[in-house]
Amino acid sequence: MKIKQIIDTLENISSFSLQEKWDNSYLNMGSMNNIIKDIYLSLDIDIELLEKVQENSLIITHHPLFISPLKEINTDIYPSKLIQIMMRKNISHISMHTNFDKTHLNAYVFEHILGFKIQRQDDFIIYGSIDMSLDELYKYVQNKLNLKYKKIVQAKNEIKTIALTTGSGGSLIGQVQADCFLTGDIKYHDAMMAKINNLSLIDIGHYESEVFFCEILKKELEKNDINAKIEQSQNPFVYQ
Repeated sequence: MKIKQIIDTLENISSFSLQEKWDNSYLNMGSMNNIIKDIYLSLDIDIELLEKVQENSLIITHHPLFISPLKEINTDIYPSKLIQIMMRKNISHISMHTNFDKTHLNAYVFEHILGFKIQRQDDFIIYGSIDMSLDELYKYVQNKLNLKYKKIVQAKNEIKTIALTTGSGGSLIGQVQADCFLTGDIKYHDAMMAKINNLSLIDIGHYESEVFFCEILKKELEKNDINAKIEQSQNPFVYQ
C-alpha cells in the first residue's frame, strides 16, 4: 500500500483535524507515494524498535517524533539520532496523538481497561461515578494498570465521581469537576492546585495509561483489512 491510502484510512478512524493546534499528528516522515512493506504500531520510537523494523516500512505511533521545529540535525542526540536510522532504512512515520486521545484512547482506558461506565466526555476528560475510598480506588487502578509506584494527592477520601485523562493531563486540573482525577505526569504545582481545589489525584503514569494505543489501533486497522504488527517501545523509567 501507499502511505496515502493508509493516511486516508486513519483519517476515517480518527480525523487528524481534531488534533490540538500545538500537536504534530499526521505524516512526520516519508512521502505520500511511498509503497510500504510492513506496518508497525508503537507508543513511541526508540532505538530498540528501529533495530527490529524492516526497511521500507511504516511506523504508526501515538506520540509524534518531534513537535517543536528542529533547529539542528545533530545525529548524536534525540530525535536526530533516530531520524538518521529511519532515513537509512527508508522508514516512514505517522503520528496519531491528540486526535486519537479524543476519539479512542481515553474512553477505551476508562471503559475497557478500568471497567468504569462513561457518563460523559468533555473533550479530553472522561467522567464517571463510583463508590470507593481513595485508597480502594488507588489499589483498584494499580492492579488494572500494573502501576509500580504510588503517587497520589489526598484531598477527598470518599470518591463518588471520577475523571480521567490518559498521558499528561495536569494542565486540565482547573477544569476537572470530580472528586478524583486520574492522569499521568503530575507535577508539584499541579498537586498544589488540586489540593487547594479539593480534588484528589492519582498518578496513573504516562506510559502505563497510554500503552493500549497499539491494541486499539490494530483492531481498527483490521476492520479496514490492514494488517499491522505491534512492536511496543519500552518505558524509559525504571521503578525500584
